[in-house]
Parts: sequence; C-alpha cells; structure tokens
Amino acid sequence: MTPSGTPTMLVTGGASGIGTSVVERWLNAGGRVALLDVNEEAVQKACARLGTDRVYGHVADVRNDAEVAAVVGAVATTFGGVIDAVVNCAGIAQPIVAAEGADEDWTRMIDIHLNGTMRVCRAAHPYLKASGRGAIVNISSIAGTLGLPGRSNYCSAKAGVEGLTRGLAVEWAPHVRVNAVAPGYVQTPMIDTLIADGKLDARPIVARTPLDRFCDPDEIAAVICFLASDLASFVTGQTLRADGGLTIDGNWYGVSSGGNDD
Repeated sequence: MTPSGTPTMLVTGGASGIGTSVVERWLNAGGRVALLDVNEEAVQKACARLGTDRVYGHVADVRNDAEVAAVVGAVATTFGGVIDAVVNCAGIAQPIVAAEGADEDWTRMIDIHLNGTMRVCRAAHPYLKASGRGAIVNISSIAGTLGLPGRSNYCSAKAGVEGLTRGLAVEWAPHVRVNAVAPGYVQTPMIDTLIADGKLDARPIVARTPLDRFCDPDEIAAVICFLASDLASFVTGQTLRADGGLTIDGNWYGVSSGGNDD
C-alpha cells in the first residue's frame, strides 16, 4: 500500500472496454490508478474524461518487454515503490480460420493475451510483493473453457491465461494473490465491432445465456475489483466465470426451466 494508505492499481487496456470500467470503479472507491494502453489518443481522452489527479495515463505495447518494464517501473515510482493490484485487460479480437490463418495472426493473439499478461505480471511482481497485499487479476474468457469456431487462437490464448494464473498463484504465494475472471459476452466496443462487421450474431448468444442478455462492462469490473481487494484476501489461483451461466447450461433440449418469465 502507498504511504498515504490509498490502494493503487495498474490496469492494462485501461483506455476502453472492461479496462475503463475497472479504472472508474477503483477511482470511485477512493483508489489511485495507472491506466496503460497502446493507443495514445485513447489514453489522453480517458484521462481527460475521468478528470482526477488520481489517474495516470501511460502508453505501452504489452508485446514489448522494454516498454512494459519501463512503464511498470514508472508507475511503481509514482505509487511510492509499491503496486497493490494489477489487472490485465489488454486484448484484441481477431477471428481466424485455423486451416487457413496466417502465422502472424496466431502469434499476435498469443503475444498480446498470454505473453503480454506474463510480461506485465513479471515486471510488476517486485512491487506487488512490496505491497504486502499484492493482487493480480487476469482476464480470461468463456473461450478458455469452450471451443469457439473461428477463434482457435483466442481459445488457446485464454486457456493459457488460466494456466498461467494457477501457476503464478502457487509460485508467488503467499505474497501475491493471482486470480482470473472469465467473462461471457460483454457489451464492449470490441464486441460491437464484431457484430457490426457480421462476424458475430448476438441472437443465439443471448438465447444460449440463462440470464438472457449480454453483460455490462461494469458488472465485470465489479468482480475484478472484488478479487483485487482485501475482500478476497483468501482467494487465489481461481478463475471466476462471470458469464450469465453460459458455460454451465446443459439444457441442450430447449426444455423450459421456469426461467425467462417475461
């Protein structure tokens, strides 16, 4: 914890989507946040919109070791040498056809989602350990559990994130807790773009989700901030699936369960 006692957090992919909701929620709880994003314009706009001196914007590509190390070090200096929580939200959407996809499409997905998560965790580790309450929350997906056609690269990356989460939780205990959140379909700009481009059909997704809707980013942010906080002080190595019940619904026959009363 910083000398002032204010909880601090680093959020990658913090200038949009779930990352922005996490930043807002942590700030609203009185914390300080460093948001990291590859898009400089988005970082500037996010910081201007938030309008507080408790948020710090940084530009870095999680695929670049040197950039990650430099930014994490700068964040730690700003926070008095410690970081209380790290949330790895940086990600892309890039569907591929496995039999035809180019190597670079596969590598880019793995390097951002899985390798990028590891780079940030590794760079932040000493500062999280110094906190005495360090916590990491990685972002997985239902794709870490389910097979999604046209998204073998994404499924592989997210399954890897869950494995990394378990491995780091054991290796870095008892000083740093490491957990993951696996959202279902969240109404983010990335999802909106896939729908607009005809690469995703919302109707069968909603029909397959017991809670009968997409998720709001703030609902995922709430779960993330819980795992990053002292409220989850005895939780580590877990993947919490915030997916509206999509991955546990075995009602393949479409028999009514009494839900969807409207």
